[in-house]
Amino acid sequence: MAASPLRRLLSLERDVLVLSVAMFCFSLGFQMTSRYLPRYMSVLGAGAVVIGWYGSFGNLVSAVYPYPGGAVSDRIGSRRALTLFGALSSAGFIIWILPAYLGDLRVAGTVVPAWSWIFAGLVLAQAWKSLGLGATFAVVKQSASEGRLATGFASTETFRRLAFLVGPSLAAVFIAFAGGIRDGFVLVLVTAAAFGVAATLAQHLLYEEDTAVGKTFEGFSSVLNDLRSLPDEIRPLLIADTLVRFANGAVYVFFVIVVTELYEVSATVPVVGWTLSPDAYFGVLLSVEMVVALAVMVPSARIADSYGLKPVVAAGFAVYAVFPAVLIHAPTVLGASGPVMLVLFAFSGLRFAGLPAHKALIVEPAEERTGGRVTGAYYLVRNSVVVPSAAVGGWLYNASPTVAFTLASVVGGVGVVYFVAFGTEPRS
Repeated sequence: MAASPLRRLLSLERDVLVLSVAMFCFSLGFQMTSRYLPRYMSVLGAGAVVIGWYGSFGNLVSAVYPYPGGAVSDRIGSRRALTLFGALSSAGFIIWILPAYLGDLRVAGTVVPAWSWIFAGLVLAQAWKSLGLGATFAVVKQSASEGRLATGFASTETFRRLAFLVGPSLAAVFIAFAGGIRDGFVLVLVTAAAFGVAATLAQHLLYEEDTAVGKTFEGFSSVLNDLRSLPDEIRPLLIADTLVRFANGAVYVFFVIVVTELYEVSATVPVVGWTLSPDAYFGVLLSVEMVVALAVMVPSARIADSYGLKPVVAAGFAVYAVFPAVLIHAPTVLGASGPVMLVLFAFSGLRFAGLPAHKALIVEPAEERTGGRVTGAYYLVRNSVVVPSAAVGGWLYNASPTVAFTLASVVGGVGVVYFVAFGTEPRS
């Protein structure tokens, strides 16, 4: 049966269409929750160092999950793997609701702080995003037509980033309606869990049955073999990506703290005259960031497919690198106002221009039926090195936010220069 005009336009086959819908649902939940979790922890009593440790714990989970998740998806198939991972993520969102009502607990004479539930919930909430990473890459590679891989990733990323646009807007509404971050964030978490359950059911019911599976996971030796056999084209990308992500990871969890606590940027809605609190306005900033991301993602992917992946990836890396320094210094120079922050987060959205090409650059060299394992091995290396970044960032931020954000941009800049010098296009 011929693809519908909409599917043809977006380069989507059946499984990729289902994946895109699931991406929308889970990304809605992730974007509504993850960007606000450091602020939620701050309200629950966590300081900068603890928030940094939370960021590093998230990095650890992201490092550990993709490889076994890719191996599982290659072995049992994308449908069953993503259904399992979706159910786990939905449970994680529910666990995050608990500290708002339980508060600090005393167990055997020891006080268990309320924010500790965030660490527990993260183990489950990251399942679809991280365990399912290899499966999502493999689905796109198996379904996208030849020479259209970056565009195929752009299609799924567009659905994902559309959720990133809607999610923060909903979060801003919930927080404004509830009159505060604690009660508003509970509404956010309930919504995230509901979308997670819906996406899990959609995946289970609508994915076509897998017709083939990969080889059985063979233990630690299999991990080492896959790491050693990473295609040569991927290695410069991996080194540069790791530097850029380490830099970004050092300060990423503090973006919301900078806006809501350091600069306390609020804004007035034109015409109606409503004043948004810093917490609510942060959601607006994230939505603006995603408007820009959606506007540039598909055109940049087409440019990458036509003229080369490397320049587009390098441009995205460059925005990643400079944004921390811009975010911490521009409000001091130009004033910490709503319009200034709006421009800064619009600029931040440009970093997503390189994302589809980046993913294509990872999976393009992979041999048939190994996309999940290659992707998992790549992210295992990158995310393992990035694990301590947020803890380092938390220590630096506690000493000086300006130093933390400036150093992050310096390290990210090194990664950009390395990729421009040594990065390659995949062999055709």
